[in-house]
Amino acid sequence: MPNGITRRGLGLLGAGALAAPAVVPPALAQEAWPSRAVRIVVPFGAGGSADIAARNVAEALSGALGQPFVVENRPGAGAVIGTDLVAKSPPDGYTILMMSNTHTANETLIPNRPYVLMRDLSAAAAVNVAHHVLAVHPSLGVSSVAELIAKAKAAPGTIDYASSGPGTPYHIAGEVFRAMAGIEIQHVPYRSSGEARTALISGTVPMMFDAIPTMQPHVAGGRARALATTGPARDPLLPDLPTVAEAGRDLGLAGYEASIWLGLMGPAALPRPIVDRLHGAVADWLARPATRDAMARQGAQPMPMTVAEFDAFLRRDVEVQGRYVRMARIGVD
Repeated sequence: MPNGITRRGLGLLGAGALAAPAVVPPALAQEAWPSRAVRIVVPFGAGGSADIAARNVAEALSGALGQPFVVENRPGAGAVIGTDLVAKSPPDGYTILMMSNTHTANETLIPNRPYVLMRDLSAAAAVNVAHHVLAVHPSLGVSSVAELIAKAKAAPGTIDYASSGPGTPYHIAGEVFRAMAGIEIQHVPYRSSGEARTALISGTVPMMFDAIPTMQPHVAGGRARALATTGPARDPLLPDLPTVAEAGRDLGLAGYEASIWLGLMGPAALPRPIVDRLHGAVADWLARPATRDAMARQGAQPMPMTVAEFDAFLRRDVEVQGRYVRMARIGVD
């Protein structure tokens, strides 16, 4: 299938998705927050990095702030459906978004989305960052990045790679890899990381970029073969593997790096006292040694920032992801 983003699913948003954001009544804006359950909308399927992080955050915030934080998965349309739900929710702090660099990439990839990230949502707290592993099914018959590139060049367009959906960090990782290596591989999007991973380990699709901890057991069990990781240095969870940049230094991949980062946003005009309380609780949780240790086991590390720093980071990453999209010539079908 051609590289690109499908419009399928955008039509599900409906005319109501284009309505103006709700305004918080003064009484709600003044009440102590939170005084009832808060939902964390994850615009991706269950089992992926964002879903796992959201459940960890929800548990921490429930304990710190004394009210339930409940994760609600709303996948679809490349994360647009769930994100638009949050953008159009009242800015009262009871609906927040677990987001990633999928969102900053979508600013270029999906020009007709019904919201603008930095206009219709507000930065609250950065959470963490992690790198990927490039894995293949053993039946592909390659054991290194060099062998993968050679096989792809020998038969252009015959190797498919799976991802958790258009515009996700795993999709962008694959497209930038394709462009830098000068090969033709075909993107096969799935609805979630779990579905993409199942396709890989079953041999339905022979290649994917995935989260290191979730792919690691399949590598250990021989169901998948890990070729390289995507960070600037070797990953402590797979220290014997080279990085893509290291393995592909002479193959056009010098400087290659790909990651997934996660953060929390709320609707635009979220009152600053709510932002500060939410950010403070997340910052306290990120600073705990137990949190750092748990994230390390999940292949991630905390990404502490002030609210202003996270806002500036988001604006920069919109530009960075736009450059990746243009370099890899990822289009909209």
